[in-house]
Amino acid sequence: MKIQVKKLTDTAKLPTRGSASAAGYDLYADLKEETEIGPGETKMLPTGLSMELPEGYFGAIFARSGLAMKEGLRPGNCVGVVDSDYRGPFLIGLHNDSSVVRTIEPGERIAQLVVMPYLPVEFEEADSLSTTERGTNGFGSTGKK
Repeated sequence: MKIQVKKLTDTAKLPTRGSASAAGYDLYADLKEETEIGPGETKMLPTGLSMELPEGYFGAIFARSGLAMKEGLRPGNCVGVVDSDYRGPFLIGLHNDSSVVRTIEPGERIAQLVVMPYLPVEFEEADSLSTTERGTNGFGSTGKK
């Protein structure tokens, strides 16, 4: 599958994979200078890219595991969803969960994009639902013996 990507600046970097089997494609901060993110703060960081995702797919924006675990930085909405009809710039709202100021360098990998299929559905109102063994037992109920 080929995805059309438009560079919005001369410094933007195309997404890359860390290995041949990696599901996620690294997205890079397209910054002119380093940017600080304070504790508990979220900053919108440009990637300098827009994309044409195929119909029937969406782009899921996830944290980079190393950045999240070592630096406490993750997408502010935890998982971003980019619809196939969106043609605007890819921006990453990067949130600092740590207790110290974090610095993002120009060209640093800040998130990962996973292109995923989705199933379009229709919701139909119902008076009742089928019964199951679990029923209405919610949070944590499947781990109890």
